Amino acid sequence: MTEMTLKPGTEWATLYARCREIAPEAFAADRVNNHWGGQWRADGEPRTSYSPVDGSEIAGPPMLDEATADLAVAGAAADHRAWSGVPLDERRDRVRAAVRAWGEHRDTLALALVWEIGKPWRLARQDVDRAISGVEWYLEEVDRMLDGRVALDGPVSNIASWNYPMSVLAHAMCVQALAGNGVIAKTPTDGGLVCLTLAVALAVREGLPFTLVSGGGRDLSPALVRGSEIGCVSFVGGRDTGGRVAADLADLGRPHILEQEGLNCWGVWEFDDWDTLTGQIRKTFDYAKQRCTAYPRFVVQRSRFDAFLQAYLSAVSTVRFGHPLAVADPGDDLPQLDFGPLVNAAKAKELTDRVEEAVAGGAVPLHRGSVADALLLPGQNTDAYVAPVALLEPPRSSPLFHAEPFGPVDTIVLVDTEAELLAAMNASNGALVATISCDDTDTADRLAAGVRAFKVGVNRPRSRGDRDELFGGWGDSWRGAFVGGELLVHAVTRGPASERLPGNFPHYTLHPEGRV
Repeated sequence: MTEMTLKPGTEWATLYARCREIAPEAFAADRVNNHWGGQWRADGEPRTSYSPVDGSEIAGPPMLDEATADLAVAGAAADHRAWSGVPLDERRDRVRAAVRAWGEHRDTLALALVWEIGKPWRLARQDVDRAISGVEWYLEEVDRMLDGRVALDGPVSNIASWNYPMSVLAHAMCVQALAGNGVIAKTPTDGGLVCLTLAVALAVREGLPFTLVSGGGRDLSPALVRGSEIGCVSFVGGRDTGGRVAADLADLGRPHILEQEGLNCWGVWEFDDWDTLTGQIRKTFDYAKQRCTAYPRFVVQRSRFDAFLQAYLSAVSTVRFGHPLAVADPGDDLPQLDFGPLVNAAKAKELTDRVEEAVAGGAVPLHRGSVADALLLPGQNTDAYVAPVALLEPPRSSPLFHAEPFGPVDTIVLVDTEAELLAAMNASNGALVATISCDDTDTADRLAAGVRAFKVGVNRPRSRGDRDELFGGWGDSWRGAFVGGELLVHAVTRGPASERLPGNFPHYTLHPEGRV
């Protein structure tokens, strides 16, 4: 077997030096800075962080305390008051200049994503490209979206997960600013610090009112969620943290968008197009299923299980994973991988332990890949790497039965009736997406109506969607306003007094001004 080597020019030290050269105000030799009150500041205690790619030490988030977070929010509120009076044409010009700068430094932003969160090169570049193209679409469409609307009373506070710092978080920040708001973002503590900091530095140079802070949720939540000057809270993450945020917001009457995890399911019923399904299953392994629209659960009609299993194993056996920057020859292109490592070694161990516990509880291993099959450098640390696993019938006591694994672990549940199919697909009380594979589309549509997911595909996967496609969730997978297209703008602006924003507000009603 050919011995692999690190692609020259992709080293962490080379990347960080490039970031310092591009934005020296944001990156010091020994730390990354926060940005608030119109200045880059060497405050907060940098936390030691390690790359999931090979376990090497990388830049860690500069963790602020609660008192400093309060000052940062006050600065963001001042930025908001000034920015909300800037004419739309000027806001548009500045946002356009910011995304143009992102394009100029696209590969640096993407390489940061590789080192910080383990994204394969193809997907890292895609994340940056989607952020740019998405904002560009809003630049062209925002006039009609803002007709009759004004900015919020205070800045938008963003608390997002680590997996899509560009196409979800940075993209939303630009749209929020385009709509006339000051913007605060908390850097994800699990990864994405350098990428997001560089993106913010490029945007701040163009005059965008961005505040960027790092810190623990317990320390920053009083300021970023409950702070009196916050106009809206936008959260993307797990249900545990999301539940705490929702509890903090319950008595504040504050606009919010809370996207939380859900166990997205793929149902197979009266279906026989196995070649198509094999190709679809292979694609579900992109980025190790570390995304909110991943499909980790297959609910399969028992009488079709033998054919399904053959299709599934044909797909999973072709999945390629490993070190995203490993090449056989220095002149080779970076590898075309389905995924690299998980976000950190702790997550990899947690997922591996859950698999072992499920098997001990009665789950049947149908497929177990090996890290030895991964594309790796000689002797590299592999603590964050997990090979694909598929388990049949996880016990109901296992977290793998009812919760999203956020890793390359699939579970398969067998059913005999349509009622059992729907019950199994609704195991997590709400999801973002689902799919029904069924030869008869009328039957598929009827079944889809009983699935508690926001988007249900028939014989195809669903995704978050781009631009004008509505996005949200049902049940515990979502709280607050839906987004997508004009709703992403409407969620962070105020409209007519009679407006009722579309969304999942299970415990609240909307006041006339559009707040909950």
